[in-house]
Amino acid sequence: MRWLVGWSSAAAGPAAIGSAGAVGYDGETLQPVGSQLLWGDPDPLWAVGDWRPDEVRVVRADAQHGIAVLGICGASDEELRRGLVTARGGALRHLTTWPGSYTAVVQAGRRITVCGDLAGARPVFHTPWAGGTAYATAALPLADLIEANLDFTHLAALLAAPDVPAALRDTTPYDGVRRIPPGHALVLRAGAREVVGYEPVASLAVAATPADPERAVDAVRDALVEAVRTRLAAPRHVPDLDPGPVPGMGPAERRAARGMPVPGIGADLSGGPASGTLALLAAGLPGRPGTLLGHGTGAGERLLAVTFNDLAVGGREAELERAGALAAGPRLHHVVVAGGEETLPYADLDGPLTDEPGPSLVLAARHRARLAAGSADHFTGHGARQVLDAHPARLADLLMDRRRRHLVRPVAALARADGSVLVPARVYGAARRLARTPYRAGLETLAERLMRRRFDEPKGAVGASLAALTWARPGPAARWLTGEALAEVSVLLQAEADRSGTGAQRPGDYRARAALARHAADLRVLEQAAEIRSQRLHAPFLDNQVVRACRDLPEALRVQPGARAATLRTVLEGAGVTDLPPGWGAPSHASSAAAARAGLRVAADPLLDLFSTPLLADAGLVEARVVRKAVRAAAAGEPLPLDGLADLVSLELWLRRLLARRGTCWTGTPTRSRAVPSGIQPRRSALTPGA
Repeated sequence: MRWLVGWSSAAAGPAAIGSAGAVGYDGETLQPVGSQLLWGDPDPLWAVGDWRPDEVRVVRADAQHGIAVLGICGASDEELRRGLVTARGGALRHLTTWPGSYTAVVQAGRRITVCGDLAGARPVFHTPWAGGTAYATAALPLADLIEANLDFTHLAALLAAPDVPAALRDTTPYDGVRRIPPGHALVLRAGAREVVGYEPVASLAVAATPADPERAVDAVRDALVEAVRTRLAAPRHVPDLDPGPVPGMGPAERRAARGMPVPGIGADLSGGPASGTLALLAAGLPGRPGTLLGHGTGAGERLLAVTFNDLAVGGREAELERAGALAAGPRLHHVVVAGGEETLPYADLDGPLTDEPGPSLVLAARHRARLAAGSADHFTGHGARQVLDAHPARLADLLMDRRRRHLVRPVAALARADGSVLVPARVYGAARRLARTPYRAGLETLAERLMRRRFDEPKGAVGASLAALTWARPGPAARWLTGEALAEVSVLLQAEADRSGTGAQRPGDYRARAALARHAADLRVLEQAAEIRSQRLHAPFLDNQVVRACRDLPEALRVQPGARAATLRTVLEGAGVTDLPPGWGAPSHASSAAAARAGLRVAADPLLDLFSTPLLADAGLVEARVVRKAVRAAAAGEPLPLDGLADLVSLELWLRRLLARRGTCWTGTPTRSRAVPSGIQPRRSALTPGA
């Protein structure tokens, strides 16, 4: 893991409580373990973890003014200086418009500004501490600093309504540690904190201005090309040297066995449009994508394209053929990683502690097997679906803008999939109801559904679309929560509804942003759980500028069937890539549910052991017998929501890893100064006062 951490104290000078020079327990200086100090008192900032030298940049105007950028940023030092001057006047948005994925921190006297990203892949957390405010890009260091206990209300909301921002609010699994929402910045003035938004808010009184589809797609192309070019322009890094030969193993096998990536640039190549677009862009842009700085003949090396072939679950043969056809070019080197039962979901329940829980914890071993064959810098197509596709609730946005004719093609596609002539009327009616339903009423409806335990599961594409045409829905794991936990989340939603007023916002845009934030948070968990030493995963679709360009795509274009593949095909054509294999961009008929069900069947016994005495039951969130019954039923093939079981298993795994942890993120504190110092105290219900 890599993060930055600092604080802003009310007092000034090196004698301030909690400053970089403060003396902690046993005469040790209070500072993060394994850190490098970027600037010191009175508001110190550290970079913690295995940052590469080019990933940490600090530009100073004088002793009181500076800017630190951590991550991949395409801005030059001169652009950073201009950005610092502009930020001193209070303007923030320009700090987030450089290509790449990074976190910017600006020091202007005693004012500290930390900018989060638009997707939520690079979050910012904060907590009150020592009369001021501590902040970080990871929640666990702050939880250690204040000895935070678990926030059981947040954990209940993660299971009951994970896609509803009103349920999660700005909380984290650690009590007292808060996160800033995507598209916001944290501003600290001598310890006082303020969360401000840096994106302009569109007027909702009138219909949105129609955007030109061609210009919007061109903007997406330019943003994606610049995002890929920025990463190709960064210095190459050679992973740790190979310690020596192993009998019967070649260099590539030794690297994979020791968890070392291949030097150079690589990309996922699943056969889908997102990963294929990034691989072709990275391989086709001018330059030498695979060449290491100071290594090789100068002629360049081929980009390493990695395809995962699931031997345990079939159904992706067409995608594998397309991946092979895409990788046949002279600038790509294709590697196929075969995975059997050992790479199924739930196959390996051991792994590192991540900053927060996430459903991808049950998939970490599956992804690690693929990434171990990847490169030191590896492109992934994560986030493309969330930023390019249209959430079904966007149909209501079109009705609000009086653009009914644009509903014809998506509704006709659903009708063909279902084979019923009643589909258009049902979909139109649901979209019309959502367009006329206030946000507050949507939260109240969800609160009532949780209280009454109404968890009807949609069937088929039409059922899923109709179910998504709401402001908020229960999570797939909600059906297995205790009544007390559901009542707690229901009361929370009622309170949020009372505070929200009428909630003037568009339901489709609201649901799409929430889905993007959840996906970005889970991708962050996946990066930490499946991390390969010396490897960096790059998700250009989640870069600020790419997200902005995708948000400007007209809704009428988004909702058309096959819009994502058509947009990416146009992006590639604009970049000079036209020779695509037949069927490129076709939707996959193989579902990840088949792999999840196979994994549940194979790992049924370990999962039953995991829930013999679950920590979730001690927290009052579930009953052990109920979860064990669900695991047996799902392994036997009963139609249960498998995503919900993944949520339960992931949260249980995360709690066990957190409580088994030793040590702390800080020096100068006793051993007990870590998150959840006393463990989970069994309690009768999630509503017990003071529990």
